[in-house]
Amino acid sequence: MKLSEIKQILSEREWKLTKSLGQNFLHDQNQLRRIVAAAELGPADKVLEIGPGLGPLTELLAAQAGEVLAIEKDRRLFDFLREKFSGAPRLKLIHDDALSYVKRNREWADWKLIANLPYSVASPILVELAESEHPPERMVVTLQLEVARRIEAGPGTKQYGILGLLLRLRYETRGSFKIPASCFFPAPEVDSACMVLARRAAPLLPPELQRMFTKIVKRGFSQRRKMMLKLLKQDWPADRLNAAFQQLELPPRVRAEELALETFVRLAELLAI
Repeated sequence: MKLSEIKQILSEREWKLTKSLGQNFLHDQNQLRRIVAAAELGPADKVLEIGPGLGPLTELLAAQAGEVLAIEKDRRLFDFLREKFSGAPRLKLIHDDALSYVKRNREWADWKLIANLPYSVASPILVELAESEHPPERMVVTLQLEVARRIEAGPGTKQYGILGLLLRLRYETRGSFKIPASCFFPAPEVDSACMVLARRAAPLLPPELQRMFTKIVKRGFSQRRKMMLKLLKQDWPADRLNAAFQQLELPPRVRAEELALETFVRLAELLAI
């Protein structure tokens, strides 16, 4: 779908796009093909697409995947897509709030998420899927460039924090590529990036300890400049914390932003004993 087609559709229907829904439509065909290529799709793959908009990515997905489930919140766009793809047997369209939908549906083990995610809900949707009982095997998502950098960031950097740790507990980052604002209509105020996340072959923690990990990470970053040991004492007794910190050879004054993912994993294991 070319930019001229997008403008024509919006003009003919006199549609005003909703900023709160993050309605910035990716129209650059080269970028769309790069996204699909990064997904490594096969004819047996099941794909979840969130926020299909006018369907330029949906078209490519429906042509290559075995099954596509596309969730659109805007009723106008949903009706447009239903008419446009009326002859696409491998595509199922749902009119729903995507975040609510993934909270209600937790089984995604055999799925791939491929989506130009609405900026306003991108992070919570990714975390919700990553923390589900059976998360998608791959997530290829277009995000704000700043959000992608937060996911990739390592210890000691300003971007390092909760989002990256919660996602990377279950996923490995497999690279990203920048998508300029000019590739969207209307052009957003920031650049974007397509990021590839692949589910870890071997979990870093068993399912029963993942909530412990999340609790530690969120408490540790609740006041970024404070000592982590002091913050964790709000939830765990001092003797257990001191023993865990000593075993990991962590200085008492260390901050959460200085600790690697693997250290948070070990803390979760030790505090669960």
